Amino acid sequence: MTPLHYLHGQPEASADLRTFNSDFIVQELLPFLPTGEGEHHMLHIRKEGLNTADVARMLSSFAGVHPKEVTFAGQKDRHAITEQWFGVRIPGKSMPDWQSLNSEQLTVLSSARHGKKLRTGALAGNRFTLTLRAVSDMDALVRRIELIKATGVPNYFGEQRFGHDGKNLTFGRLMLSGRKKVKDRNKRSIYLSAVRSHLFNQLVSERLRQHELKTLEGDCVMLAGSKSYFVANPWDEELMARLSQKDIQLSAPMWGRGQALSEAEALAFEQSVCHQYPEDLAGLEQAGLNQERRPLLLMPQQLSYEIKDDVIVIKFALPAGSFATSVLRELVNYQDVKEREYQARKAAASEEAHD
Repeated sequence: MTPLHYLHGQPEASADLRTFNSDFIVQELLPFLPTGEGEHHMLHIRKEGLNTADVARMLSSFAGVHPKEVTFAGQKDRHAITEQWFGVRIPGKSMPDWQSLNSEQLTVLSSARHGKKLRTGALAGNRFTLTLRAVSDMDALVRRIELIKATGVPNYFGEQRFGHDGKNLTFGRLMLSGRKKVKDRNKRSIYLSAVRSHLFNQLVSERLRQHELKTLEGDCVMLAGSKSYFVANPWDEELMARLSQKDIQLSAPMWGRGQALSEAEALAFEQSVCHQYPEDLAGLEQAGLNQERRPLLLMPQQLSYEIKDDVIVIKFALPAGSFATSVLRELVNYQDVKEREYQARKAAASEEAHD
């Protein structure tokens, strides 16, 4: 996959990430509380060594319901400790003994009834506690943390969106071109998202490479913390002040059908990048996706850190749909130990198959 532009230049320090599962802790933040009534059971679960699909299958089997009756707001990695919400629809008064599911890998932290289905993306955000080990230059890393507190990072979709070796993007393009049939609804969604996310990343990367954080006439800007947007044409002193105060933010397109939302110079730039991917554009439009916008930059909230020798623990919160790895790539040249182990196993298996 094409290397992405660094907002602050490539980091000087290097470090190891996910030496242990406990080095990557994620807590989902819901924008609501369960009501205590209804046919949907809201489960707050802490898991380790299991991915989201593993837990969903366990809940479906335990509750004796069809897998489609088990929902979750977001996908969480296997090689981490995550606190995640699941919804299980069980009509009637049945109240399973959810605590009997507890094991070394899974703990039911709480359960309560709720009146509505838990839907994908129904999160306020996520809180992260990340431990980096074997940091090569702690002073350089701390300087980068302070810089990011002030400016933010590119709001790239993280590598997990694209799957191991970018296979989700590959399969997505094959699917959109008609060369691969995909009936599974969830897989179709994953592959579509990979193609759309890749295009967004390329737009953001090229925008920062060519223009840094300069504004363009006709920029489509978003209200902070909102999906509302308007066109800045022209940029005046008031709008520049609002941008500086982070009341509004620059954005890039999430491609789909319909008229582009930017204008003038910004539109010309976005088209110059998008037209390098004509098959992706056509496929996303034919799939029925509509034009949307996503912030160009990501501002980690409540960013703090603790240092002990060559180990640093970094804490921050991100809005839903953002990626901690996009923060990390601007902070440090990190080596994902779990990914390195996966690639080693893959290489060993391939070698064994050829013997």
